[in-house]
Amino acid sequence: MIPVKGFSGQKVAVLGLGRSGLATARALQAGNAEPVCWDDNPAAREVAETEGFKCTDLRRHRVFDDIATLIVSPGIPHLYPEPNPVVAAALEAGVPVDNDIGLFFRSFAGPEWNNYDTPPRVISVTGSNGKSTTAALIHHILTEAGREAQLAGNIGRGVLDIDPGGDGSVVVLELSSYQTELARSLTPDVAVFTNLSPDHLDRHGGMGGYFAAKRRLFAEGGPDRAVIGVDEKEGTFLAGQLAEGPADDRVIRVSVARKLTGPGWQVFARKGFLSEYRKGRQAGSIDLRGIKGLPGAHNHQNACSAYAACRALGLAPRVIEDALHSYPGLPHRSQVIAEVDGVTYVNDSKATNVDSALKALSAFKKVRWICGGLEKEGGVEALNAASGQVVKAYVIGREAAKFAMQLETDAQVCVTMSEAVEQAMKDAQSGETVLLAPAAASFDQYDNFEQRGEDFVAEVRQRLSE
Repeated sequence: MIPVKGFSGQKVAVLGLGRSGLATARALQAGNAEPVCWDDNPAAREVAETEGFKCTDLRRHRVFDDIATLIVSPGIPHLYPEPNPVVAAALEAGVPVDNDIGLFFRSFAGPEWNNYDTPPRVISVTGSNGKSTTAALIHHILTEAGREAQLAGNIGRGVLDIDPGGDGSVVVLELSSYQTELARSLTPDVAVFTNLSPDHLDRHGGMGGYFAAKRRLFAEGGPDRAVIGVDEKEGTFLAGQLAEGPADDRVIRVSVARKLTGPGWQVFARKGFLSEYRKGRQAGSIDLRGIKGLPGAHNHQNACSAYAACRALGLAPRVIEDALHSYPGLPHRSQVIAEVDGVTYVNDSKATNVDSALKALSAFKKVRWICGGLEKEGGVEALNAASGQVVKAYVIGREAAKFAMQLETDAQVCVTMSEAVEQAMKDAQSGETVLLAPAAASFDQYDNFEQRGEDFVAEVRQRLSE
């Protein structure tokens, strides 16, 4: 646990008592603060009270008169589309609003660091797609290289629930836009921006607000090194804002769309080969094509970003290459479930938006595609760019018929996962891939994308065992 510093003897309100909220309450208490907790869900309040935390309705009049700050869980809006009433009341009362990420960065360092040969480092990863894989891959590479490393944030453990940093240790944080937009302190040693595509636009008031939330990690964080994916205009802009000139190697540019040139530091992948150039000379090269845990160009982008972050910490290219080959992949992210009779079954339930689904489709040929769910803003017509990869689509979800009508490929309305898997497996032939890449949220049928992916895996395995 990371005890929260700076609030000893003060009351700190905690709104939202899920995993991060409870971890925050514990860390505040460990730092001698008095957490005042609230969640609209009675069951969540009951869990907190069982642990001995005081729950007070933060919607009450003048409840913020003696509160030092309000800590908000990631899913609670503070501005768009409408601020939560508790957040609005805190801001009206002049009470600062923060989150667990901000508390972590202000509390992680300790006096014991003065005795370390190498102070602990923090690598933070954000972006629209691939940030979970990139963060997990960095953690895997560091662990395989013998470095003490912890994975936390939007993946793994709650950020305040991890162990204090040891000599030479590294914390790898995956950070969503919900987390970066509100944190009052952001000071990573290395910050990674994977890419940007439309997502959560209602929460951020449009694409500009979404990019601004991501940009805070770099503009306000001031990392020693920034790894920036430059295949979108926003990434190119961000790299240009951070660099002092073309040769500034504090910015490492990453691409899977083109060869990068110039006197700076670049990492790019073309035709399955990763290349590192620095000061105009090649410094490393890796053949990514045979790495089963990283299929497709989108995973090659993740590999480039992870490689660059680890190189920024001084790891050798050969060490990184060896670790890439042993990377097992993450559940629900291009996860190979089985290969039977020449048919490959892949779970990419995390492909919850159009861009991530397109990248998943591009990684395979002859796809039996299971898609659909709660459609996000902007429609799904852009998915037709990958129609050449798709043999047939099997559409699930409450609005499956509407989703299917927007596709130019042969599509069958199945509604349920069970029906979609049954039909896709019946139709699949040797050399084809049955791929779950929904391009939509899961909340019309499932609690989360993990549950949707687990249902797909269970349906596939059940039929394979029959």
